[in-house]
Amino acid sequence: MTKQLTTLFENNRQWAERVKTDDPEFFERLAAQQSPDYLWIGCSDSRVPANQIVDLLPGEVFVHRNVANIVVNTDLNCLSVMQYAIEVLQVKHVMVVGHYGCGGVAAAYGDSDTGLVDNWLRNIKDVLAAHSPELDAIADESERLDRLVELNVEHQVANVCHSSIVQNAWARGQSLSVHGWVYSLKDGLLRDLGCAVDGPEGVAKPYRLSPGG
Repeated sequence: MTKQLTTLFENNRQWAERVKTDDPEFFERLAAQQSPDYLWIGCSDSRVPANQIVDLLPGEVFVHRNVANIVVNTDLNCLSVMQYAIEVLQVKHVMVVGHYGCGGVAAAYGDSDTGLVDNWLRNIKDVLAAHSPELDAIADESERLDRLVELNVEHQVANVCHSSIVQNAWARGQSLSVHGWVYSLKDGLLRDLGCAVDGPEGVAKPYRLSPGG
């Protein structure tokens, strides 16, 4: 084992000891069950740790992360996480969380060939194309990228709501809200984009599914 990895194991041991000192029963409770109320769909960026940002303990938030917090109906990984969180864990809130300064969004905004990931970022290019008049009207490029981050989150919130997983939950009468947030790396604060949806009436008509249909 390399010295760097040895350091990680030592850090882990020290962390576990600190936790047990502060709360001797912490790991026993954690091992017994997880019953989170929240599903966090966020970016893979290492600077955006879900639990720490909202000051929740392990077991209190279920997390899925990918490049640029994208939700598409062909991503079985993301859909499987959503189904487990909603149907088994019975979470009450799904938060799609982007962040300003997102490298994935910046790459999608540009025209460089970045390899395989370009196929994934095509989803953000679709958002860019759909909102090009608004974005072109923003003179400052940094502000334009920030707005694209926000628009991407709003589109992914809609994609979550378009899924049969979420719509079937609403049809069962399950209490479930989908939210769109953005995190700022500059001050550590979350911003609510005000695009929350808590029922099928918030879904555009072409995307609504008939219960049992």
